[in-house]
Amino acid sequence: MPNTEIKYEILKTIGVISETAKGWKKELNLVKWNDRDPKYDLRDWSPDRSKMGKGVTLTAEEMKKLAALIQNI
Repeated sequence: MPNTEIKYEILKTIGVISETAKGWKKELNLVKWNDRDPKYDLRDWSPDRSKMGKGVTLTAEEMKKLAALIQNI
């Protein structure tokens, strides 16, 4: 059976968008997943960052396009 462990390293915390009563935070971070190139990552994290919710990862180019779209809201 293949090893399904996900390796990650949070290289930079860019900011917290929200926090639940239980301390989970929706964060935008720069994360290196499974020893690949870092990506911008938006997801919920437990208080000690040992657990995570589903999220979305974006390359630097995708992040620039998203930022431009948000500016037009």
